[in-house]
Amino acid sequence: MLKEVKIEKRILWLSFWTGSLFALAEFLMAIYSGSQAVLMDAAYDASELLVVGLMLFLMPLFHRPISEKLPFGFSQLESILVIAKGLMLLSVTLGLSAKSVEVALSGGNEVAGIQISIFQGIVAVASLVILIIMRRMNRSLSSPIINMEVYGWKVDVAYSVGMGAAFFGSTFLKGTPLEWLSPYFDQIVSVLIVLFMLPEAMKMLFRAIKDVILISPEKETMDRIKSACNRVLERHELESVFYDVTRTGRRMWVAVYFRTGRDTLSVPSLQSAMREANAALAKEFDNCTCELIMADPKAEGLP
Repeated sequence: MLKEVKIEKRILWLSFWTGSLFALAEFLMAIYSGSQAVLMDAAYDASELLVVGLMLFLMPLFHRPISEKLPFGFSQLESILVIAKGLMLLSVTLGLSAKSVEVALSGGNEVAGIQISIFQGIVAVASLVILIIMRRMNRSLSSPIINMEVYGWKVDVAYSVGMGAAFFGSTFLKGTPLEWLSPYFDQIVSVLIVLFMLPEAMKMLFRAIKDVILISPEKETMDRIKSACNRVLERHELESVFYDVTRTGRRMWVAVYFRTGRDTLSVPSLQSAMREANAALAKEFDNCTCELIMADPKAEGLP
């Protein structure tokens, strides 16, 4: 556990310091070029830094064991931070998109496409290096916060490549029938960036909200849980009746209600099945606990 905390801290510190350098460089470039798209990228990175700082401060809490007073530990705090980060990013990107539309309606603005293209190419290469390092460091972890950081750097790489290519292509508009697009190109790229980022950001935000209010995980996760547990139950001649799955943050609790056609079921046999179920789920998920419970045939809601 201590090793995991150290790795997570290293990843977040790497993200914090490199993100700070990138945000500063992008703000300076935005001032120099007058580009709304570059300004949006800078504001996006700067808003991320605030949440990363909070994560670094609160990270020791995420690894504290559960207790009678805190049955979920501080796992929900992690989900709340992911929600806060998602809402912050959405507000920043939508606010800057509104500004881009306002500039476009005012006649747009010309920017130095070649300079922005070269700058974004450098940022893309640097971001790709950071992403590769983070992915290597993250191979042994299952952390919602780190997963969101890795996703953020993926977006940065794709964004920088797309933005650099777009502005490079915009330099060839002069002298063509599409030359009239030139003053609006910067704003068009800004809006396209938002459309590109929103789906995945909303997906991660909704997942965190589901975790906070303890709604069952998505169908893909449930299918993986059922597949792993059902194989164990079949070996022990048990039949699953109902899955009660709770996930919050990086922790997940699985209660499998089962029935058996046998007249008796020995305690050692049940304990063996439970150990196997936990081992099977450990291969699929980190921080997952499984319990097998014999279903009451008279209980309401059970088949």
